[in-house]
Amino acid sequence: MNVLIVGSGGREHAIAYCAAKSEKTDKIYCTPGNAGIAEYAECAPIGAMEFDKIVAFAKEKEVDLVIVGMDDPLVGGLVDELEAAGIRTFGPRKNAAILEGSKAFSKDLMKKYNIPTAAYENFTDPDKALSYLETSKFPIVLKADGLALGKGVLICNTLEEAKQGVKEIMLDKKFGSAGNEMVIEEFMTGREVSVLSFVDGNTIKTMTSAQDHKRAGDGDTGLNTGGMGTFSPSPFYTKEVEEFCNKYIYQATVDAMKAEGRPFKGVIFFGLMLTEEGPKVLEYNARFGDPEAQVVLPRMKNDIIEVVEACIDGTLDQVDLQFEDNAAVCVVLASEGYPVRYDKGFQITGLDEFKKHEGYYCFHAGTRLEDGHFVTNGGRVLGVTAKGKDLKEARANAYAAAEWVQFANKYMRHDIGKAIDEA
Repeated sequence: MNVLIVGSGGREHAIAYCAAKSEKTDKIYCTPGNAGIAEYAECAPIGAMEFDKIVAFAKEKEVDLVIVGMDDPLVGGLVDELEAAGIRTFGPRKNAAILEGSKAFSKDLMKKYNIPTAAYENFTDPDKALSYLETSKFPIVLKADGLALGKGVLICNTLEEAKQGVKEIMLDKKFGSAGNEMVIEEFMTGREVSVLSFVDGNTIKTMTSAQDHKRAGDGDTGLNTGGMGTFSPSPFYTKEVEEFCNKYIYQATVDAMKAEGRPFKGVIFFGLMLTEEGPKVLEYNARFGDPEAQVVLPRMKNDIIEVVEACIDGTLDQVDLQFEDNAAVCVVLASEGYPVRYDKGFQITGLDEFKKHEGYYCFHAGTRLEDGHFVTNGGRVLGVTAKGKDLKEARANAYAAAEWVQFANKYMRHDIGKAIDEA
């Protein structure tokens, strides 16, 4: 079959890598794609939010299946547009993608259906938000309601910081219209774990666990980014934690969305906090995480196209979802200065090394081809992923592989997965 992947990052590169391995795939297209994805797919310069052009392209190329990787087009309703044109599409419709598109919606959903999460209040009036903060306990968390590239969350340790945060989100519109509404949430402490899942509207099958590192600097310092690295599985995601989440979080979320008339088909990403009172939901995403996909998908034994089709057809209960009994670590190679200011256009060397070693991957996030050479074209440039028999070996392999790659303003964290050593 002909498959179209919508997106341009490391996540979409990981999806393309898996789709290329499927016996069901004849031809892969990607809009807009990137220089790395072009190894597996024919890329077309169509933006992820150019819905009419994507639909026309899918028809022109006789695409049998579309996989939407990114959050913006999902929340914007691309799946609805493609389905209306008779094109099979993997991902939630607009009315279900609101699970990620509005933090206020997701928090209200969890409250209504008794899904464990932090205490919170929603605000559309900055003055009321400021009044609420006067009586709050600190630290406290402020969240822009809408999509903000993973950066619309502020942890405030003092009342003054929180007041400044309200100004940034609701008045200065630092995150644009995402800050028209804001969630103020209690600060939770504990280990964070990410669990991705396939969902067909009724059935949910969870993938192997992972953990992301959001802060730009070592020791979880600096600004929030889209993710500086990740590892899988999480040693903190025990059988007991999994059993609790199966009982009170995973299926409960799928059932809640169905009860609300918003049946969810696609991937639900559960961001969990393992608190002293038990696991609680930090956030939902309505698609594969990035860079979580880069450590989870290479460990999946199943044919991704078969699983995706089962989600669309409502037959996920017939799929035996399996993952390798090993580990993977992804170290993001970024441009110095990310996520604020950085230069682009530097030549990248060393990528050929990955073709010589099994169990090593280099997923492109911000690259382009120039005169036959790969050059940097973004803040997050590459996701260097390696497997190992356990997390420590995978971590050592990933950092060794990160040294194969060089470009002028290369920057990375040196403590991705360091929590492994403490487990």
